[in-house]
Amino acid sequence: MHIQLSAQVLNQAELLRQIHGLTGAQAAKAYAKALNDTGFEIRRAMQDEMRAVFDRPTDYILRSPRVRMATAAKLSVTIEPTYIGGKGVDPQKILDALTWGGRRRDKRSEVALKRAGILSAGYQTAIPSDDRGGPYPGSDDGKGNLRGAFLVQLISYFHAFGEQGYTANMSAKGYQRVHRGTKKQAGRRYFVAYGKTRGGPRITQKGEQDERTAHLAPGIWAVSGTGGALVRPVLMFVKPGRGYQPRFDMDKVAKRADAEAYLGRRIRYRLREAAGV
Repeated sequence: MHIQLSAQVLNQAELLRQIHGLTGAQAAKAYAKALNDTGFEIRRAMQDEMRAVFDRPTDYILRSPRVRMATAAKLSVTIEPTYIGGKGVDPQKILDALTWGGRRRDKRSEVALKRAGILSAGYQTAIPSDDRGGPYPGSDDGKGNLRGAFLVQLISYFHAFGEQGYTANMSAKGYQRVHRGTKKQAGRRYFVAYGKTRGGPRITQKGEQDERTAHLAPGIWAVSGTGGALVRPVLMFVKPGRGYQPRFDMDKVAKRADAEAYLGRRIRYRLREAAGV
């Protein structure tokens, strides 16, 4: 989002510059400060709008709007979601889907699971809903996503690491630790169920149908307890829905920030500051 000085605001600012006896260079610096003040105010309004319309937005998304600051030589400020690197999805792509509507892109974990042959083409993943027992203990971050450490363990358990940055395939000792458990988490074994998504039950190493998992919904499941008595879903395999409905409206952000009025106030303040008034 670009902010430019409107003719009305600019005329008022020029009049104040003359009244205070400021040079053009001094005024330009004051204008740049006022633009940057307004840019950060709009950033706050964007974050407030995200909290209002999104369900538990992650800190990654909330921090994504960045302010490209104005200078005396370039009196324009830009506020936009910015990808800062790492393994996360570009927040601009996420917000584009939420602004204009459309299907979300595959997460990096989904790409890895597909490359490993675990997640079928045309499917994405979802944390179990409340009617399936809710998130698997210790798995979620409270915002609808798997915790990073848990996701690493899960993918490495299935030897799904295969792209740059994923080099932690689990060792035999690692399997033993997961199966044995810790004081904070019970021992468990993970397995994949496909239901009818691949034509029926999975085939065992003996070439027989494994009917034990045929009734389970597609996804990654965990077995724990004495004799494997407790079976719970960890990550469901789901068909993408129709996509995000448009929800994030930049017009609402502009109204929330009242950008032009705020800019006018900040210009008057910054000009008085420059004049020592």
